[in-house]
This record gives sequence, structure tokens and C-alpha cells, in this order.
Amino acid sequence: MEDAYIVVIEGKPQGPFSLTEMKSMNLMEGTFVKREGMSDYKEAHEIPELCELLGFRLTRAEAQYFASPDIRMLAALIDYGIILTFYLVIVLIVVSFIDAQYLKVAVTLSFLPVIPVVKFVMNVFMEASSRKGTFGKALLGIKVIRVDAEKMTLTQSFARNLYKLVSTLSLGVGYLAGFFDKRQQCWHDRLARTLVVKDRLL
Repeated sequence: MEDAYIVVIEGKPQGPFSLTEMKSMNLMEGTFVKREGMSDYKEAHEIPELCELLGFRLTRAEAQYFASPDIRMLAALIDYGIILTFYLVIVLIVVSFIDAQYLKVAVTLSFLPVIPVVKFVMNVFMEASSRKGTFGKALLGIKVIRVDAEKMTLTQSFARNLYKLVSTLSLGVGYLAGFFDKRQQCWHDRLARTLVVKDRLL
């Protein structure tokens, strides 16, 4: 059923209902609904197409579940593990055509600086995509959004990841600051006006 929603009625999920059926159901702004592809229920006034259909005023829910810096660090380690695995496979293929041992070592080590560059590029493009996060973040159920709960543009994503230099060059203080912030924002999040949130409301 196209654009079908599950609707919570008297505390019980019911449906799915089409938009036509929902129009005659006398739904309230705070009625919880869920469409296929949504990770969790949202109130009807948070969904643009339902606001247009039912005459509600669109209200964006503020993010409430924030990802702590340690979870984010684990996501980064997962990403580095994935990149390193691909790197080692490629290096093994390349060095299999090289006889001299010193050349094998040189080739293996010479391309190591490429890894953080690949990680940076991956962050920029994947966090600005509809995924709103890298492979590691997806596995841990966290996403990067703007403070207004919208998806970042590519420019904003580039800036956010560039601002990580500030958090890094502060000897990690910029990352540790996230533990003491009510929204778990590290310095680069504050500079870029972004949040890293748990997946359940997005």
C-alpha cells in the first residue's frame, strides 16, 4: 500500500492505513504514526505530508537522544578497520608483483598516509548523504544532523570534518568536551552547529 501508515490508536498500533483513510480518522497532532522506512514512530505534526493533508502546522521535533563521544570514537574505529582491510587487500595484491623485500616494505608503508585522507573524504560524503553517517555510525545507530534536525549539505559536512582539526590539535580536549555538554557536542560540532544523535527519532 503506497504511503501507508501504522497509527497508534488507544495505545495500540493499527493499520496500515492509506492517506485517504487517515483523512477521515479525525487524527490529532500528537497521534503517533509510522510509515515504512521510518525507524520509529513520530507525531503526526512532525511529518510534512500529513500536515498538508490534515491541516496541521509542521513542527520539527528536537533531537533528544545524543551519541556520546565514546560511541562516536567506536564508530570511527570501525570505519578505520574497514578502510584498513581494503588497504591491506590492495597492498597484498600490489606487492605480490614485487620481488625485492625492501620494495615491498616501502610500498606498504608509503601509502599509509592515504588512510586518514580516505576517512576524511568518506566522512564528508556519507554524512552529507541520506545516510547521515558512515558505515561505523550506521552499525551503531547514530547519525550526524544540523542543530535544526535537517541533513547537512556537502559544504557543511566538509566544514564539520575540517573543524575536527581544532578538536584534535587541542590534544583531544575538544573531544572530551563532549562528555560535559548536555547535547554531547564536541568543539567541532559547536563550530559546525551539528549534533550526533541516536537513530530512534530520525
